[in-house]
Amino acid sequence: MLGVDIDAVRTFVAAADAGRFQDAAAELSVTQQAVSKRIATLERILGVRLFTRTARGVKLTIDGQAFLPHARDLLRAGTRAVASVRPGRRALRVDVIGRRLGPAGVLGEFHRAHPEAELDLVTLVDTDTAVDAIRSGAIDASFRAVAVPGRQLPDDIDTVRAFDEPVQLLTGPAHELAGAAAVRPADLVGHRIWMPGLVPGTESAAYYADLATAFGLTIEITGPGFGTEPLLDTLAGSPSLATFVGERTRLVWPAEHGLRRIAVRDPAPVYPHSLVWHRDNPHPTLAALRDHLRSGRPRRSGSGSGSGTWTPAWTPTWA
Repeated sequence: MLGVDIDAVRTFVAAADAGRFQDAAAELSVTQQAVSKRIATLERILGVRLFTRTARGVKLTIDGQAFLPHARDLLRAGTRAVASVRPGRRALRVDVIGRRLGPAGVLGEFHRAHPEAELDLVTLVDTDTAVDAIRSGAIDASFRAVAVPGRQLPDDIDTVRAFDEPVQLLTGPAHELAGAAAVRPADLVGHRIWMPGLVPGTESAAYYADLATAFGLTIEITGPGFGTEPLLDTLAGSPSLATFVGERTRLVWPAEHGLRRIAVRDPAPVYPHSLVWHRDNPHPTLAALRDHLRSGRPRRSGSGSGSGTWTPAWTPTWA
């Protein structure tokens, strides 16, 4: 189809359906001369006659009959191609950091409330990568903790605090705190909290560094970060190691591990997720997502009871 004009193909299909160039011209809002010119150009490119003239108008030749179903396919493909990049018709691409983490769950809630919305989830490593992807158009939005000190977002990037996620303590059954229904941050002083998956320089590393400083905790990020399953295996057999997880983080472990998820309260540390997007992005699903998040503010995925909650000093206020 190299060199074939899509308007010529559309004109051919209209003429084939109408049976007269004059009627095709009226349907396409062009002159009859333009229809004749487009058909002649298409016939020259294809090297065949597509129509023969009759007393009542035009009739498809054998070659025209052979070309017609493919011409319709070509028009349908063109329509799908345009729709794939038209705001509101293509899927909204959102970075959720990790598919087991809280933002993926919140996006799932949004989709259940808006089942007509098409979503495409991606996972990017850090805020800088996510912002670059937003600015290049590779993604539409990202869930991040963006107000980390020392990071200045570009002027064309908008962000709003989206939801807070309580932090839980995860231990094995032999841990000293395994039987507690809830613990205070002060109760964790002197305990080894192991988070080998934290990557220095990321927003999550900044959050947990501030959490450790605020309450005098020991958070270790050294050691091989082989993924979630090896971490859970280690916790299951350790009487001394624990880790922090978001309340909405989805974890699955063998029943014999006997791991415990324990609420942290008085105050309850919560992780402040923000939604980040390009201010010129017109995608209507993005606007619907922002409205969905706004309707639940201030939004937390857990109770955060007791004497309140804790977030770092750099956490943005609720808009």
